[in-house]
Amino acid sequence: MAVNVRPLGDKILLKRTEADAVTKSGIVLPETAKEKPKRGKVLAVGDGKLLDSGERASFQVKKGDEIIFASYAGTEIKVDGEELLILSEDEVLAVLE
Repeated sequence: MAVNVRPLGDKILLKRTEADAVTKSGIVLPETAKEKPKRGKVLAVGDGKLLDSGERASFQVKKGDEIIFASYAGTEIKVDGEELLILSEDEVLAVLE
């Protein structure tokens, strides 16, 4: 059974990009030494932040964007064996173009 995850409000669902297994100088890193990447690909976005006027703010990111986010941002979840991250739009630092 496939599970679909739909973020709510100003939340973003993303998948982290893979961490490099080899350093620039050619040293192979074991799993325990790899730093979790702070970038990922946006899989889905919520409806937008609810404003005082009752309207929803539009997102600055969209599905398919590759983004950089804060180090300790979001909440990690596992769906169908795949590790995903849900974070708020204000935890996004930049969009890679």
